[in-house]
Amino acid sequence: MQSLLGFFKTMRALLFIGAATLSMTVKADIHVGVILSLTGPGASLGIPEEKVINLWRNEMGGQKVKFTILNDNSDTSTAAKTAMRLITEDKVDLIIGSSITPTSLAIVEAAGAEKVPVISLAGGGAIVLPQDGPRRWAFKLSPTEVISANRVMEHMIKSGLKTIATIGVANSYGDGFLKTVETLAPTKSIKVVSSEKYNATDQSVTAQVLKVLSSNPDAVYILSSGTPGALPHIELIQRGYKGHVYQTQGVANADFLRVGGKALEGSFMTVAPVLVGDQLPDSNPIKKVAVDFLKKSDANFGIQNRSLFGATAWDALLISDAAVKEAVKVAKPGT
Repeated sequence: MQSLLGFFKTMRALLFIGAATLSMTVKADIHVGVILSLTGPGASLGIPEEKVINLWRNEMGGQKVKFTILNDNSDTSTAAKTAMRLITEDKVDLIIGSSITPTSLAIVEAAGAEKVPVISLAGGGAIVLPQDGPRRWAFKLSPTEVISANRVMEHMIKSGLKTIATIGVANSYGDGFLKTVETLAPTKSIKVVSSEKYNATDQSVTAQVLKVLSSNPDAVYILSSGTPGALPHIELIQRGYKGHVYQTQGVANADFLRVGGKALEGSFMTVAPVLVGDQLPDSNPIKKVAVDFLKKSDANFGIQNRSLFGATAWDALLISDAAVKEAVKVAKPGT
């Protein structure tokens, strides 16, 4: 796997990290391993990602490309074992995945030790920060917790809200957001009055919601991903909560909207602009690439199935395509 340092030299250069060691022009197959959460709590993220990856043409950077797509079942142990299989048995040049932060962290640990680049589709900042050890081989595309939480608190300030409670999923994604909220809130003169956690597989969050309601917050920030993010939201509304409810980008898909239903009306979500790319002004620098993706997605899956996670997967492919075009000028893939 040491030779992958040469092959993915351009990917490093694009992100201001690393340098090349080889010098040759080649044309060979690229093997991309893809690890997604196709079952389990992260399935509503992984399934649209898989659909989009299957739309990709059969070449990357002018080279033939082979994708091996595997399911980690939203489980960290499975994710780590799957990454090692792709590295040791399939000899992949790159791993894309996983769908959620906990499994992405497991993949980064395994792949980074073998110096295999990983492009995560998840949002947790811990996937890439700090940029040391195995994280030197890790990349991600979603905004970090600071960006999302800052937008939420800016909106709260404009709305005259001064207290916030959180209900977060008990994993590295929820923990990363909670730490960010607790750090950022005092700088915005916002008081965190309650912080509750639940498991992604829980069937009830009544106890957590009652504790949050007893603190009488102006706003509740749900720190979750996929359809599990709908559970506390529904419970809050059923219990009569009338304040602002905020969600992270981790729930930005049709499945979450389907599960949450009318309970989601009037709430807020921080999300990348691609989902409303066709509503952006022509001067917006991302409008063209966003609209190009939406046309492809809408034609294949329907406008009602727009997904941030599918868009993130497409971005990962575009970045890989650009990197390979340059990398094959100086190194040989698959060795």
